[in-house]
Amino acid sequence: MAPLGARSVSTQIVRNRMKSVKNIQKITKAMKMVAASKLRAVQTRTENSRGLWQPFTALLGDAPSVDVKKNVIVAITSDKGLCGGINSTSVKVSRALHKLTSGPEKESKYVILGEKGKVQLVRDSRSSIEMTVSELQKNPINYTQIAVLADDILKNVEYDALRVVFNKFHSVISFKPTMVTILSPEVAEKESEAGGKIGDLDAYEIEGGETKSEILQNLAEFQFSCVLYNGALENACSELGARMSAMDSSSRNAGDMLDRLTLTYNRTRQASITTELTEIISGASALEG
Repeated sequence: MAPLGARSVSTQIVRNRMKSVKNIQKITKAMKMVAASKLRAVQTRTENSRGLWQPFTALLGDAPSVDVKKNVIVAITSDKGLCGGINSTSVKVSRALHKLTSGPEKESKYVILGEKGKVQLVRDSRSSIEMTVSELQKNPINYTQIAVLADDILKNVEYDALRVVFNKFHSVISFKPTMVTILSPEVAEKESEAGGKIGDLDAYEIEGGETKSEILQNLAEFQFSCVLYNGALENACSELGARMSAMDSSSRNAGDMLDRLTLTYNRTRQASITTELTEIISGASALEG
């Protein structure tokens, strides 16, 4: 005969596995609900923030392909994982942009917002990282917080062009990698003098005694804070949407695994019962014989 309890070992293992999967499913469902509740609030603020920086494109123009010597790539990522591929997407775009804007007479640096972006970029670009910021989403994102951060970045980095990389939110299952370029006042003025539309303020009536350089300086600073505010909200919205989608997939996968484990458990239990019945009948037959 087999040792005592040998037949029940396999069913016990399957039962423990089922319990673990049920607990994981509870966690993923809870995380999906938390992400959904946060998403509703952040989505409204994100949509409202889009109107802040978009007028700057009409006023100052947009120049993603402008060729300058000092580029600073501001990569916006999340501090937490379990949100699909949004961080990998931002990092890939940032690396490609860094490669394009680097050269013998060019300098390209990173400013990284978010722990996940820092972890990935520090592996191969440690010397290019100028500044890192984490726990940006510890509290609800507000413009005052972002304006202070933007001012801190402008004080600590030298740039001809700031290139802000983030994920623009479209829906719970869709986000688009986006880059917005903010030129320094000096570069914007040079582009304007060269006959370009960038920084061309001649079509507007300017009140007060400020010079064109001072106006461009103020506009560049305000533009950067508005773009950074919108980018942080867009990325937070994309993160929550991606987490909802990821946790929903995880919950469904856990349900499928639970169904398979239940089937395995029932078959194993039935086989054990059948074996025991066969042994009982065989033993009774042997006693009668």
